[in-house]
Amino acid sequence: MTAATHSTLFPRTPDTPDAVLEGLDPEQREVATALHGPVCVLAGAGTGKTRAITHRIAYGVRAGILQPSSVLAVTFTNRAAGEMRGRLRQLGAGGVQARTFHSAALRQLQYFWPKAVGGSLPRLVDRKIQLVADAAAACRIRLDRGELRDVTGEIEWSKVTQTVPADYALAAAKAGRETPRAPAEIAQLYAAYEDLKRDRAVIDFEDVLLLTVAILQDRHDIADQVRSQYQHFVVDEYQDVSPLQQRLLELWLGRRDNLCVVGDASQTIYSFTGATPDHLLDFRTRHPGATVVKLVRDYRSTPQVVHLANGLLSQARGRAADHRLELISQRKGGPEPVYTEYTDEPAQAGGAARRIRDLIGAGVRASEIAVLFRTNSQSETYEQALADAGVPYQLRGAERFFDRPEVRRAIVNLRAAARFGGNDSRLDDADDLPSQVRAVLSGEGWTTEPPAGSGAVRERWESLAALVNLAQDFAAAKAAAGTTGTPGITGTAADTAADTAAVSGATLADLVAELDERAGAQHAPTVEGVTLVSLHSAKGLEWDAVFLVGVAEGMMPITYARTDEQIEEERRLLYVGVTRARERLHVSWSLSRSPGGRPNRRPSRFLDGLRPGSTGTVGRSAAVGSGGVERGFTSPVGAVPRRTQRTPARCRVCGRTLTDAGEMKLMRCEDCPSDMDEGLYERLRDWRAVQAQRTGQPAFCVFTDKTLMAIAEGVPDDEHELARIPGVGMRKLNRYGADVLAICAGREVAEDADGD
Repeated sequence: MTAATHSTLFPRTPDTPDAVLEGLDPEQREVATALHGPVCVLAGAGTGKTRAITHRIAYGVRAGILQPSSVLAVTFTNRAAGEMRGRLRQLGAGGVQARTFHSAALRQLQYFWPKAVGGSLPRLVDRKIQLVADAAAACRIRLDRGELRDVTGEIEWSKVTQTVPADYALAAAKAGRETPRAPAEIAQLYAAYEDLKRDRAVIDFEDVLLLTVAILQDRHDIADQVRSQYQHFVVDEYQDVSPLQQRLLELWLGRRDNLCVVGDASQTIYSFTGATPDHLLDFRTRHPGATVVKLVRDYRSTPQVVHLANGLLSQARGRAADHRLELISQRKGGPEPVYTEYTDEPAQAGGAARRIRDLIGAGVRASEIAVLFRTNSQSETYEQALADAGVPYQLRGAERFFDRPEVRRAIVNLRAAARFGGNDSRLDDADDLPSQVRAVLSGEGWTTEPPAGSGAVRERWESLAALVNLAQDFAAAKAAAGTTGTPGITGTAADTAADTAAVSGATLADLVAELDERAGAQHAPTVEGVTLVSLHSAKGLEWDAVFLVGVAEGMMPITYARTDEQIEEERRLLYVGVTRARERLHVSWSLSRSPGGRPNRRPSRFLDGLRPGSTGTVGRSAAVGSGGVERGFTSPVGAVPRRTQRTPARCRVCGRTLTDAGEMKLMRCEDCPSDMDEGLYERLRDWRAVQAQRTGQPAFCVFTDKTLMAIAEGVPDDEHELARIPGVGMRKLNRYGADVLAICAGREVAEDADGD
C-alpha cells in the first residue's frame, strides 16, 4: 500500500473544528455549519450527502455544540449505518449513535419493556412468511408461494401505514393497491396472522416500531426519558420514510426542532412498502423557518452518465418531478452510454458477459462491475452466462452473507483455530494471517481456482473467497495502521478492516473479532466478483461499470405499473440504476424472451429521445449501425418471422409440426420456451372472469386458457394480429376484440363494457 493510497483510505483525524470543514464544497460546508433549528438537505445522487451530514455532526461535536451521546443519526440499512459510524469515528465523533429506525427502536423497546409492560420482550421472528402460511391454513385459504409472498407484503404495508385488519379493504382501495387476493380475504388473513402472533407470544419487524410508538405515546415519563437522552436528530434517505417511521420520529422529537433531514424525491422507489416522499416535500411547510440546502455537484458519475440521468428526469411528471435536482458532474469526461439491442434474453446475457470479460481483461476489477435488472427472476440467465464466460460473480439481495451456512461454519473453524493456535496442524506451514485463513478454509471447500459452472457449489466458493480476500485486506490495513499510527476506518467495504487497535501483525483472533462485529452490523465483505443485483437492492451502491439489462417495455416500466404514479416510480427506478455508474454504462434490451421467440418487444419508453436515433414517441429501435446504437450478438437461433398461414402448423421455436390442439393454439410445443407476458396473462384472466360472470357462462367459453396464453405471448397490436391467433374467431373478435386489445396496450377497460 503506497503512502498516497494509505492517506486516502485512512485519513488523519482532524484536530480542530475548522479542520473538519476542509475539503467540503460550499454547499456541503453550508450543511455542516447549519447546526441549529430544522435543516432540510435536498441531495442528488452522488453529491456527497453522507460526507456532508457526517461532517456536520463531527463539526458540531468538535466545536462543543453537540454532545456525541445526545445525537441520533438514523438511516435505512445496516450497511449505511455502519458506514456512517465508521466515518464519524474517523472524524473524532465516535460516541454518536448511527442506527436504522428498527435498530434504534428495538434498543429502546428492550430497555423500556419491563417498565412499561412487565416481563420479557416477546421473541422477534426474523421471517413472517411461515406465520402467514399458518394463518392461511387456519382460514382454509390456499396460497401458492407467490401469493404467500404478496400477502406478506400487504400485511407489512398495512402495518407501516398503521392500518388495522378491519380497515384494510378501504385503505387498499384508497391507495390504489392491486391486491393479490380479494381485499376481504387479505383482511381475514391479516387478522388471523395477528391472532397467531399473540397466541405464540412473538412479534414481527413492524411491531418493533408499532410497540415503541405505543409506549412513547402512552407513557409520557418514558418519552421524556428518551428525549432527555437524544437532543439532536439526523435522518438520511428521508424520502423513504413511512407514516409509522415519521410518527416515531415525531415522538422522539417532541416539541423540539433540532432535526436535519436528507433526501431526494427523485429516488423514491419504495412506495409499495409504504414509503412516501411527502414528508420530505412538505418539510418546509411543517417547518417554515427551516434552512434548505441543495446538493447538486455530482462527484460520482461522468458528465455523460449525468446527462442521461438528467434527461430521464426531464421527462418526468408529478410532484416528485416538480422538485427534481439538475445534477452537475464534477468529473472529467468519459465514454458515452452504450445502447445495445439483442434478439433474445440469452443473447443479451451472453453479450453482457463477453463485454464484462473484456473489461476485466482491460484492468477493471470484477467487484467494480454490476449487472442490474428489474426482477430477481432475470438473474439466473446472467449467472449462467457469466459462469460460461469464466467470470466470477456474487448475488446481492439473496440470503444475507453472514447467514449463509458455509460462512457460519467457516467462522466457527476460524474461531477454533484462533483458540488452539500452534496446536492446530493446519497452521504449521502458515506464517501470516492470509495463509492461515486459506489453510483453515481449504478444509471447507476453498481452492485457489473457482469451480466451473454456476449454482450452489460456485456460490459457496465465492463466500469463502470473500473471507480470504477480507483476511488479506485486514492484514494489510493492520500493518499500515501499525506503521503510521493512524487507526480508524472510512466506512467503505474495503477499509473497514482497520477498525481495531492499530498494531502490526494481525492475528486470527483479531480477524474473528472483526468478523463478529461485521456480522452484528450485517456488513458483508467485498466479494471479488461481478455483482448481480435488482435495481431496488442497488440503491446506495455504486460501481465503475454498470450493465442495465432488460430495459424494455413490460419490464421497465414493469407490466403491472398502470397508473401515472406507478409509471413515474418506474422511471425513478431506472434513474437510480443509471446513477449507480461512475464511468461506463451499458443499456440493453432484447426483442424476445427465448431464442426463436416472436420479436414483439420494444425498448423502454423512458429511453425515447435519449438514446441515439430515437424520437420522443414510443417505437422500435432506431436503425442499427448509425447514431451510436449497436447491434447485439446474434442468437444461434434467429428470430422467426411472423406466420402468414395457419397450416401446416409448426412450432415457432423448434419448427416441429404440431398436431395437439393446445399446442396449435400456442403455435409452439408445450415444452418449448415461452415468452409469455405473465402480468398480461393474469389481467386477461381477471377480465375473462368478469365477462363469464356477466354472461352466466363458463370462463372457457369466453376464451380458453391456451388462447389467453397465446394472446399474452403474441401481444397483438391490432385486430388483424389478434384475429390470427387460434381460438379468436370473427364472432369473438367482434365481441371481445376491443377489450383484449385495450388490455394488451395497458389501457383500462371501461367498467360497463361487456363486448356487445
